[in-house]
Amino acid sequence: MRKPVFLSFCYSDDVTRIQQIRNMGMVIDGQPLLSPNDFETIKKKGDTAIQNWIDEQLKYKQCVIVLIGENTANRPWVQYEIQKAKQMNKPMFGIYIHNLKDINGHYSKKGANPFDKVFGTSHSYKCIDPSHIEYDGCRAYNIIQKNIESWINETIVIHNFLNNYN
Repeated sequence: MRKPVFLSFCYSDDVTRIQQIRNMGMVIDGQPLLSPNDFETIKKKGDTAIQNWIDEQLKYKQCVIVLIGENTANRPWVQYEIQKAKQMNKPMFGIYIHNLKDINGHYSKKGANPFDKVFGTSHSYKCIDPSHIEYDGCRAYNIIQKNIESWINETIVIHNFLNNYN
């Protein structure tokens, strides 16, 4: 069964990496991936229109995955998405994607933890970083494809347990 998941990421740097994840044929059902033209149309309407789009996309999602590239943590809209997801009490986690190749076959540098950027270091949001394993882009792809469903499920279960426990 496909899980409705919100993907948060830096569009300009990582859109081809995100397309790889969305096209893995797995159990995630993400929000529509806006084209640059569609985003520009929303952006022209102002920050409130962008916030409304994000809020609407988050509303019915079971989980938020922050796909962490080199500049993700510094992107204002990613920071907004993280803050809004917390406000909406959505389960969240991050996956570092710097070892997936972009459209030109390049990797990027590992980015900062966006949850640290938003909340400081006093948070419990997990960021999965398979870089302790030596691998190339194909292996990184395979690790994400093999494990993303269990990462989503684990995040949701832990989140629900903690909400019921507190």
